[in-house]
Amino acid sequence: MVPDAEFRSYYGQPVIKQPIWHEPHMPTYLYLGGLSGAAGAMAAAARLTGRDRLELAARMTAFAGASAGAAFLVAELGRPMRFLNMLRVFKLTSPMSVGSWTLAAHSGLTGVAAGSAVTGLLPLAGDAASVASGLSGVAMATYTAVLLADTAVPAWHEGMRELPFLFSGSALASAGAAVMLTTPRAQAGPARAAAAAGAVAEVVAGGLMERRLGLVGEPYRTGRAGRLMRASRVLTLGGGLLATVAGRSRALTALSGLAITAGALCTRFGVLEAGRASAKDPKYTVVPQRDRLDAGHPASVPGR
Repeated sequence: MVPDAEFRSYYGQPVIKQPIWHEPHMPTYLYLGGLSGAAGAMAAAARLTGRDRLELAARMTAFAGASAGAAFLVAELGRPMRFLNMLRVFKLTSPMSVGSWTLAAHSGLTGVAAGSAVTGLLPLAGDAASVASGLSGVAMATYTAVLLADTAVPAWHEGMRELPFLFSGSALASAGAAVMLTTPRAQAGPARAAAAAGAVAEVVAGGLMERRLGLVGEPYRTGRAGRLMRASRVLTLGGGLLATVAGRSRALTALSGLAITAGALCTRFGVLEAGRASAKDPKYTVVPQRDRLDAGHPASVPGR
């Protein structure tokens, strides 16, 4: 029996270009965008169920996340005009185009909702904007995962099934953590429940993705990305468990919120680093294509 040949590539050169996104700009934007989107959805739910104090905290969290996230995105792009240029057209087949318009709409809605809450002016408009931000918030919490998956980067493209659940779970946990930190404990029950549920969803989705991807999931388990993803699981799961008992004291609430926030940031930085590693090593691009050819499937190029 002839042993399987070890993978070799032409001089070991990458087949695709590495992502050019920078740290901390892009991963922080991914975190803040998800936080704002999930907080907007929480504000809408609180509005519809009559939880005024919880809604106020969620409105302010959504606005703060959208504003800070937009600033980090502009810093990533280099010039504000580059973001405005993306709004010249609306293309449903482009995650970048849809995401740009979603961010613009969501930021405007959260601004109106927060401004009305702070000033007391135009309460009906503020309430309507709060409810509408819940709809845009759902898109904000997930579109960045679609944006990553719609590239040729193997660790992102092959994870297209789980990435939206990973990011949305992380966004829900992040928003729950932020809102429960800024809401009196007696009224923060829904925020604690959201934080715990989001934490479980994030950890489960991440674990399923790494196992299903096999070889392509290797960058999520090794190197700097592996360390970040392991830290994320520990922090997120620990913070989620603490959230279930955080109503007993402010100290437990603070520990839970900080752990979940740190875990969410580790997830975004870890996913970005895993994408870079998978793009740098040609085996993550070539071996899956050869496997698809051997199985009789077309060897399509990811993202095309």
